[in-house]
Order: sequence, then structure tokens, then C-alpha cells
Amino acid sequence: MSVRFRLRNPLKTARGLGSAKSGTEHFITQRVTAVALAVLSVYVVGLVLSWIGDDYATIRATVAQPLHATLLTAFVIAAFWHSKLGLQVIIEDYVHTPWTAVVAQLLNIFVNVLAALASVLAIVRIALGN
Repeated sequence: MSVRFRLRNPLKTARGLGSAKSGTEHFITQRVTAVALAVLSVYVVGLVLSWIGDDYATIRATVAQPLHATLLTAFVIAAFWHSKLGLQVIIEDYVHTPWTAVVAQLLNIFVNVLAALASVLAIVRIALGN
């Protein structure tokens, strides 16, 4: 029987193909960051609303408290990580030119890491009093 008329494909030709190696991990990580953001967003919105009418020194003193600095840092990290994962999926699904996809993925990583580092650095500087 020729290869054209086979109804079954040998397993060895299918191994190592597709997203079966890391797709589940990506899916779970995106869902975990979404849940973390749902919880932390309630905290951040409440914190920002509590600042209405406060002056700069009061807000800075609030951010400098260890609990607030820790939760704000967790929010920033979860937000940019979730952003990176979401944009990665969009690029993989909708950008079909290989070199454009590579450039977009690199920009996605670079921008999200740079923004996350800048945000965490700002929180740490406020928390340490600089």
C-alpha cells in the first residue's frame, strides 16, 4: 500500500510537533496571573480611592509601608507578566510573517520587562526612602 492511501500516520512523525510541550504551562500561568490580578486589582483600586484628597507626602508614606510596597510590587509583576503572555498569544495567532513575528515577540519581551523593572524600581525607591 502506498503512503498516500494510509489512514494512520506513524507516531514517530508526530512526536515533537505542536504546542504539546509547553502549551499547558502557558495556559495555566496565564490563568494564575489573571486570578492574582483579579485579587490584587481590588486592593489597588481600594488603595488609590483611599488616596483621594491626600497630599503627595501622605501617598508616598503609604507606599513606603512594607505591606503596601509588597502588594504593589506583586500587582506590577503579575500585570506585566500577564501582559507578556497575552500579547505572545496574539502575536502567535495573528502575525504570519516569520521575521515580523520574531521582531514583535522580542519587542513584547523587551517592553514588558523594561516596564516591569522600572515600576518595581520606583516602588523600591519609595519604600527605601530615596
